[in-house]
Amino acid sequence: MARVCEVCGKGPQFGHKVSHAHNITNRRWNVNLQSVRAVINTASKRIRVCTSCIRNGKIQKAA
Repeated sequence: MARVCEVCGKGPQFGHKVSHAHNITNRRWNVNLQSVRAVINTASKRIRVCTSCIRNGKIQKAA
């Protein structure tokens, strides 16, 4: 399963890890995903959402 937010579609970012000797290797920054029970179409469903969507109130948590 891909590490992608189901609300905003945010995925991992890619770049380079640069050492002090300037050796360059590939690396990736993953999204901070949380598994949350949210209300979708009046039914609670478990979705994977990034923390910025949770913080900004883009989802409604199931009680």
